Amino acid sequence: MTGEKIGLDAIETASLDELRNLQLQGLKETLQHAYTNSSVYKKKFDDAGVHPDDLITLEDLRKFPFTTKSDLRDNYPFGMFCTPTEQIVRVHASSGTTGKPTVVGYTQKDIDTWANLVARSIYAAGGRPKDKVHVSYGYGLFTGGLGAHYGAERLGCTVIPMGGGQTEKQVQLIKDFDPDLIMVTPSYMLNISDEIHRQGIDPTKLALRTGIFGAEPWTNAMRKDIQERMSMDAVDIYGLSEMMGPGVAQECIETKDGPTIWEDHFYPEIIDPDTGKVLPDGEEGELVFTSLSKEAMPMIRYRTRDLTRLLPGSARTMRRMDKITGRSDDMLIIRGVNVFPSQIEEQVCAIEGLTPHYLIEIKTQGNMDKVTIRVESDPRCSTLTNDYLINLLSHKVKTFIGISATIVIEAPQHLPRSEGKAKRVIDHRS
Repeated sequence: MTGEKIGLDAIETASLDELRNLQLQGLKETLQHAYTNSSVYKKKFDDAGVHPDDLITLEDLRKFPFTTKSDLRDNYPFGMFCTPTEQIVRVHASSGTTGKPTVVGYTQKDIDTWANLVARSIYAAGGRPKDKVHVSYGYGLFTGGLGAHYGAERLGCTVIPMGGGQTEKQVQLIKDFDPDLIMVTPSYMLNISDEIHRQGIDPTKLALRTGIFGAEPWTNAMRKDIQERMSMDAVDIYGLSEMMGPGVAQECIETKDGPTIWEDHFYPEIIDPDTGKVLPDGEEGELVFTSLSKEAMPMIRYRTRDLTRLLPGSARTMRRMDKITGRSDDMLIIRGVNVFPSQIEEQVCAIEGLTPHYLIEIKTQGNMDKVTIRVESDPRCSTLTNDYLINLLSHKVKTFIGISATIVIEAPQHLPRSEGKAKRVIDHRS
């Protein structure tokens, strides 16, 4: 979709037979591409006793092994690429569990596909060419900012590339530039809303009519709150760096009944997270995706760890996904950043003067997540002050993990001990 070609792509309302035939062809090409050009996938397939030629029907995909985040971590940085590095035009990354990010590469064709899918998503959310789009997702290695940016430009919109933070300036630009849409995390939208009301601005006088919110789970109650406070529509966009970035699925504004998965580019499955067995549509389990069109880094049966269920199409032929109800691993999503407790443990253990005992507390303060990390001082390092340890750990968490946290130094032996699995996280968020 471009500024010259406006409207629904034909495949969005094609018959199920047309869609399934397209998916089967895409799966065959993707499996062959991965097997031929990736030593990682070739070994995984060979070890599982399968070959791309074994895919005759869509159901045959379940014969192939899963891909997990650990595969990307073990082959850091570029070991999962299926095209030569000279054909890679961009690299993005998200946080990993060992201090190393999960790296994703894109060819020019991949970038074009991504831009087209985000343009399709913005259109499904009610955006149109010549709309002004205020982008408050972070720019950089995080896929949110540039993903939204390129998609909005591809649709023919005017982009306001604000990025995250500077809430007062965000509101000033919203008031002065009068954007029609905003793309941002839902929790930060609540902060922006607070500032709009603090400044005495009447939201009904703004042009802002739709918010496209993603990068973190949010509830229908939060949707209702945002819509009432801002007199705007609030719709959900879903994505993950490993598959592409934002724009893997998008909620349609006419139904607001869960994100429609762009199934012509991503084939979804739901599995039992414990057994790996594929579950029928309608049953809740772990969401698994296989890319159908990626060149640089195809993903075969990637375990997202997100728990949801697949629902029939409504506004489009393609299936929808229900709200994410949780995760099958211990990853936390804090202000749009993926955080594993083991990442924090790594930073705690790297500091002389702290013991390996720690507790992470998360609660909602105002509209944002607040993280407190409680750690114990090591009595063997009595020359190190608490202020020094607080500043050092705070700096490491911000630098290597990407979140701000309050650090509390407890006395030795103060934190609770467990004879079984240690409880490292207390999440007070509803």
